[in-house]
Amino acid sequence: MAGALDAGAVRDVILRDGSTLRLRPAGPQDRDDVQELFRRLTPESMWLRFGDLRDPGAAAADAYSAGDGVERLALVGVRGGRVVALGSFERLRDPAAAEVAFTVEDELQGRGVGTRLLEQLAAFAAPAGIERFVAQVVPGNSLMLAVFRDAGFEVSRQTEGGVVELSFPIRATERYLERVDERDRDATVASLVPFFRPASVAVVGASSRSGSIGNSVVRNLLAADFGGAVYPVNLRGEPVAGVPAVTTVAAIGVPVDLAVVCVPAAAVLDAVRDVLDHGTRAVCVISAGFAETGADGRDRQERLLALIRSYGARLLGPNCLGIAVPGSHLNATFAPRPFPAGTIGFSSQSGALGLALLEKTATRGVGLSGFVSIGNKADISSNDLLSYWEGDDDTRLVLLYVESFGNPRGFARVARRVARRKPVVAIKSGVSRAGARAAGSHTAALAGSDAAVEALFREAGVIRAVTLGEALDAASLMSTQPQPAGNRVGVITNAGGLGILCADACEAAGIELPPLTAETVAALQAMLPAEASAHNPVDLLGSATADAYEQAIPAVLADPGVDAVIVLFAPAAPASADEVAEAVVRAAAGAEKPVLAVVMTAVGVPPAFAQPGCGVAAFSYPESAARALGRAVERAAWLRRPAGVARRPDGIDQPAAHDTVDRALAAGGGWLPPDSVRQLLSAYGIPIVAERTADTPSEAVAAAIELGMPVAVKLAEAGAHKTEREGVRLSVRDAAAVEQAAVDMDGPVIVQRMAPAGVELLAGLVQDPVFGPLVAFGPGGVMAELIGQAGFRIAPITDVDAAELLSAGKAGRLVAGFRGGPAADEAALTDLLMRLSALAEDLPEVAELDMNPVIANAAGCTVVDCRARVAPRQAAGRAKTW
Repeated sequence: MAGALDAGAVRDVILRDGSTLRLRPAGPQDRDDVQELFRRLTPESMWLRFGDLRDPGAAAADAYSAGDGVERLALVGVRGGRVVALGSFERLRDPAAAEVAFTVEDELQGRGVGTRLLEQLAAFAAPAGIERFVAQVVPGNSLMLAVFRDAGFEVSRQTEGGVVELSFPIRATERYLERVDERDRDATVASLVPFFRPASVAVVGASSRSGSIGNSVVRNLLAADFGGAVYPVNLRGEPVAGVPAVTTVAAIGVPVDLAVVCVPAAAVLDAVRDVLDHGTRAVCVISAGFAETGADGRDRQERLLALIRSYGARLLGPNCLGIAVPGSHLNATFAPRPFPAGTIGFSSQSGALGLALLEKTATRGVGLSGFVSIGNKADISSNDLLSYWEGDDDTRLVLLYVESFGNPRGFARVARRVARRKPVVAIKSGVSRAGARAAGSHTAALAGSDAAVEALFREAGVIRAVTLGEALDAASLMSTQPQPAGNRVGVITNAGGLGILCADACEAAGIELPPLTAETVAALQAMLPAEASAHNPVDLLGSATADAYEQAIPAVLADPGVDAVIVLFAPAAPASADEVAEAVVRAAAGAEKPVLAVVMTAVGVPPAFAQPGCGVAAFSYPESAARALGRAVERAAWLRRPAGVARRPDGIDQPAAHDTVDRALAAGGGWLPPDSVRQLLSAYGIPIVAERTADTPSEAVAAAIELGMPVAVKLAEAGAHKTEREGVRLSVRDAAAVEQAAVDMDGPVIVQRMAPAGVELLAGLVQDPVFGPLVAFGPGGVMAELIGQAGFRIAPITDVDAAELLSAGKAGRLVAGFRGGPAADEAALTDLLMRLSALAEDLPEVAELDMNPVIANAAGCTVVDCRARVAPRQAAGRAKTW
């Protein structure tokens, strides 16, 4: 069994009070510190932990300071340069069980340290083959009993000999993950309060020189009318913008909620240490010169984060623009203009893009509840901000600009939760395929980086925009308008051409223009000239006045077959753009359906639409309005989509699969031979066609006779593309032909019983280095890559995910019965995908698995060909666990 301990085993956790704690495996160097932790415990804590008042002594410290991550592991929590917490497991005689125990310094008790230690110990123990934890607890230790009760595991309890013995499986069930998410969310929000609602701000490196970054931050804080204290800090103590300055944070005399650091990169660590020494736990480092500059910068950034963690603090940046909360009059950025207040929480990995969006919002009638430039996101990331904005009443929509993901699975869980309460719109850059990754299988070749991003966003309910304009359009609509009940739109225009363009764009966006009811048509005919069209799209004619728009809009909104209204206006006498815009605002007041307006002018959006709360979402072109409405309709459909269940199929022999993989890794890894592939699939109950491996032509003939002809004869070389190597002969009907096929292939062959007729499909998995396991499904056969259209989901998939994969695109047409053919057995295909998902989750060492083709028909499905490659699991690339 592979060990759980690796060189990157440091884990950062977040505690109930919002502080952080760094955990790492204990080593011999920690022996004295562990013993000192025991000595610092109060007598009560000593009794509750050990059931004895005596110091457990050096022998215990030695035991805790040694572990291999398989039989024994101790994690120490370090803060302020000393060990303040200890958690350990030790395998019992039953190799599937381990005893777990914790020690937490008195001043940290009650903050959730024990729970976080338990989570991480379980995460280390599971890959080592441990399935169950056992704990011995003194009955009066209510804090420790609460740790086990509230963690989310299914705990059984019995009392014997005056000690409570607890036992529980450590598999990460859905209930357990939900409890972890709840803890992460509450702790994250607590940690971000000083950033979003500080009572005081220190700007370290605030120069008196106008135009410098520190100077600009101070001036922006003052210009925003920040209600708290502002403390400029610079080496000379020179006033900044008329505000007295100090030379050190210590000279302020009181702890400061938020520190904004603007000094050169080489001086950042000393400046941050000074800030932390005096009680600040929220630090924003605007300075550049860190991971974005190369190896030296990455090392500097790691040392900065380690310093932050040693004090239990949080870090925004480095290399960022800062943070602004317009509604609270906080602008701790060096942006050249103020941020308009509104209802959009915007997180940007690029400060420049954030400024570009800022320039556009003022003319759209939308504003920001918060702007956070996360820069290099050494600590605070989009995941953290999603958690904060989820419960923020001032935030109606979250907008993200994302260049990379530190924790995609965490993002999926958090974003899915947030998206059910408020829209999440994301601009994701870097959509090209991951060309640097070698693609040895059809599945890997089809799984580019963008496929993973699409799968992630689809799963999480995130609306993806490709450009800044699309993102702003979608955010403008969904932050100001009601959610559409469906995909039916009524269009009102004064130019037939505009109406046609809009109708075409709506169709492309998946939006229908339904016929209006007879009552609506009659109402429109009563108010419009005889030459006007009262049908959808409604054409008011070029002579339409502002009054005509004001009358027509409520009539179309009232139609029960319409879910939204798009209003179009091209400049024409006698109405002016401003008059029409004002009429649209009046007509849309109080509407319970979305109202979108395209009033085309030479000077941009009319002033009536630029007012916050105008009740109308304004766009420059019909296509923009249609795309934005399409995105809103997509979200509404996602909200109606059942959440699904990640059901684990019965009949999985996980130990047998582990044995197969471990033997292959011990032999150097790489592509598995056919027998090992068959063992792997069989362990997960995946149906594979009856086959035999033959080393000689005579053995091939014997296998063919045993299986019954006709048979398929295939090259048995591990990982080979059989078709490209001319290594496939199908429907071989006699012994001579079997022998000849084996001779021609000149090596071991696989002899298979011919599969029944059906459609050829592809199913597979690939371990993405960023996103983890992806499950693929699409058209199969030799043309799989040429046909494309494989769908991807991030494992573990739900039954709803599986149903979507089976019904989407060209694969969906094949499954449903193409050109009159019989439909495939969807239940059997769903079961296959769920088993594949379980394999992907359980065995990250399976780097690629390609089942192509899978023959599916009305009676079930069978894997006809499969290749699998194994490689050592990648060490965790990040310490942050939330």
